[in-house]
Amino acid sequence: MAAYKLRLLHKITSSPSLNFSWSTRMISTSVVQSQFQKVGFIGLGNMGSRMANNLIKAGYDVVVHDVNCDVVKSFSEKGILTKNSPFEVAEASDVVITMLPSSSIVMDVYTGPKGFLKGGTELRPCLFIDSSTIDPQTSRKLSAAISKCTLKEEKGGFRSPAMLDAPVSGGVISAENGSLTFMVGGSEEAYTYAKPLFLSMGKNIIHCGGPGNGSAAKICNNLAMAVSMVGVSEALALGQSLGIEACTLTKIFNSSSARCWSSDTYNPVPGVMDGVPASRNYDGGFATKLMAKDLNLAAASAKELSTKSPMTFLTQEIFTELCNEGHGNKDFSCVFRHYFSGKNEM
Repeated sequence: MAAYKLRLLHKITSSPSLNFSWSTRMISTSVVQSQFQKVGFIGLGNMGSRMANNLIKAGYDVVVHDVNCDVVKSFSEKGILTKNSPFEVAEASDVVITMLPSSSIVMDVYTGPKGFLKGGTELRPCLFIDSSTIDPQTSRKLSAAISKCTLKEEKGGFRSPAMLDAPVSGGVISAENGSLTFMVGGSEEAYTYAKPLFLSMGKNIIHCGGPGNGSAAKICNNLAMAVSMVGVSEALALGQSLGIEACTLTKIFNSSSARCWSSDTYNPVPGVMDGVPASRNYDGGFATKLMAKDLNLAAASAKELSTKSPMTFLTQEIFTELCNEGHGNKDFSCVFRHYFSGKNEM
C-alpha cells in the first residue's frame, strides 16, 4: 500500500492538467485514500471486471454486484465482498462506480426498485461514477437527481453527493493493463477528488466539462472510430480486389496520410497483425452490437440537434446490418470480412 501511495502521489503531482496547489493535492490524495477506501463496483463484464480488479490491486476495499451470478462467484472466491443489489452496494460504499451496457440499465441501477435511490434521497456514497457509454441526456438527468440528495455523513470535501459521467476508451486490453482513457463530465471539484481513483484504472484522464459532457465525448469518439474502421476496411478490400496485398497496402497507409488506429493498431485483415481480433476470427474485442448501440446514440443526438451527419447514419446502417446478419457478438472490425467481403492475408 505504501508503494502504491507513492506512485499515486507522483502521478497526481506530475499531471500538467491540474492547476491546484500542493496542499490541495495532498488533501485530494488523503481524502481518496481515507474517504473513498470502500469502493462499490456494479457491472462486471469484459471491461468492468478488469477495472474492478485494478482497483483491488491498488489497495481499495471493493464490493461488487452483477446480474451474472458466475462472475460474482468468481470475485467472492477471491475474498471480495459481494452484494445482491445496487442498493446494498451503495449502503456499503463511499463511492460507487457503474459499468453497464445501456442507458435503460443505468437508469434502473440508479432509480429502479433495487437501485441506489431505493431508500430515498439520503445517501451514503458521496460520489457516483458512471463509466457506461450512454446518451448525454440520461447522464445529465441522473446527475441532477443525485445533486438533490443529501449525505448520511459528510465525507472529506463533500457536503452533498456528486456524480461524474466517465466513459472510457481503450478496450479490454487497456482495461486489463490499467491504461484506459477516461472522459469525465461533472464538477471540477468532484473530478479532482476522483482522479486518483481513475488513475488506478487508466492513464489518460480528461475533464470534458459539466454533467453529460463525458458521455457526449465518448459517443463522438466511437463515431469517429467506427467511421475510420469502415473506411480502412473498404480501402483494404478494394485493394485486394485490385491485386494489392493487404500487408503491402497497410505498410503504405502506416507510412503516409492514411495512417490511423484502424490501420496501425487494430487492423481488420486476418493475417496482417497479431494480437488483434482479426487474428482470432474476430472473437473478443469490442462487439459489433455494442458499436451499433453507440452509433444509435450518436444518431439520436444528431437527429435531436438537426446536425448534418451523413457518415453517422451510413455507418449506423452498416453495423446494424452486421448485427441483423448474426455478427453482433463478433468484434466490430469484422466489417472488413462480413460487409466488404475482404479476404484473409495468406
